[in-house]
Amino acid sequence: MAVNTSAESPLPVGEVSRLIGGWIDRLGAVWVEGQITQLSRRPGAGVVFLTLRDPSYDISVSVTCYRQVFDAVADVVSEGARVVVLAKPEWYAPRGQLSLRAAEMRPVGVGELLARLEQLKKALAAEGLFAPERKKPLPFLPQLIGLVCGRASAAERDVLENARHRWPAVRFEVRNVAVQGVHAVPQVVQAVKELDEIDDVDVIVVARGGGSVEDLLPFSDEQLVRTVAACRTPVVSAIGHEPDNPLLDYVADLRASTPTDAAKKVVPDVGEEYERVRMLQGRALRCVEAFLDREERGLAQALSRPSIQDPHRMIDERAEHAAALLDRGRRTLGHLLDRADSELTHTHARVVALSPAATLKRGYAVLQKADGHVVRGPDEVSGDEVLRARVSEGEFSVRVDA
Repeated sequence: MAVNTSAESPLPVGEVSRLIGGWIDRLGAVWVEGQITQLSRRPGAGVVFLTLRDPSYDISVSVTCYRQVFDAVADVVSEGARVVVLAKPEWYAPRGQLSLRAAEMRPVGVGELLARLEQLKKALAAEGLFAPERKKPLPFLPQLIGLVCGRASAAERDVLENARHRWPAVRFEVRNVAVQGVHAVPQVVQAVKELDEIDDVDVIVVARGGGSVEDLLPFSDEQLVRTVAACRTPVVSAIGHEPDNPLLDYVADLRASTPTDAAKKVVPDVGEEYERVRMLQGRALRCVEAFLDREERGLAQALSRPSIQDPHRMIDERAEHAAALLDRGRRTLGHLLDRADSELTHTHARVVALSPAATLKRGYAVLQKADGHVVRGPDEVSGDEVLRARVSEGEFSVRVDA
């Protein structure tokens, strides 16, 4: 609405700012296109700040949005990207500053294409098609390599020449297909399926030279990705240059940065392998020589021992020791026997000296009763009792007279 003012009755700045804010609030949400500059994403902050610039008129406006709004396109949007924003204009009265509050953000052109690819990538990754445990190892020396590439293309030449230069005996089964345009996806899919059905094919290489995002779009097609994921033969992706990353790179068993790199990764170099074999031979020879040297030193040390140099010496020493022990034993036994003999002689002499037989030899006799009791006194016998008299040379009977 119009406001009546004059030099005598002007409006205060604050009132003017308030009125402008009211007019802007009535605009509602609008779609705005521009280029992102001065992007600010503070860690942990819930709001993202950026500036939307119109290069044609060199006009910029501040934009704020919640983090989840920006995160939806953060993978394909950065400073310098063109976007379309659904935003509501806001007027900050204290500073008199216009800004936009974004509720939705979409990339424009290539950015929109990349956003769709990013969504497809996340969906396929959620299914596990890009999981590392699904990757199949490549054979060390493939006998037959399947190659899917454009007809008479630089990619085909790079793969064939580099592979044959590294290993001249390698063989190829080539399928020439369209690598861009509407016929690219069905032809590449058909070629991969045909090569996968050939039992002699050890590995499949899908190769294409560099190009724009639109040119490489067939190699991010969902049908091709699922076909490669279902292959029983290992698949190598060699699409574009180092920065290019179509979805085929994520599902393939091996990603090569270029077609030339694919040839290097699939086929071993005959010169390098020969040098590696030569080095292994030298290493094996050194190991054997070191083992023999170690065993020879151990044998020499064993032979240097006295028991090996003069084995009879130990036997002789033990024989002398055994002879000395035997002689010592004999002497000890002789001494023991001599001492025992002497003791026995002395004992025998004492026994003889104390024996009744010695007394009898001197003319004495021993009288014994019938029960063997020795008579020691006259009162121990009676008249007419028969006694046995033992003398030195025998015995005889006697009768008591009185």
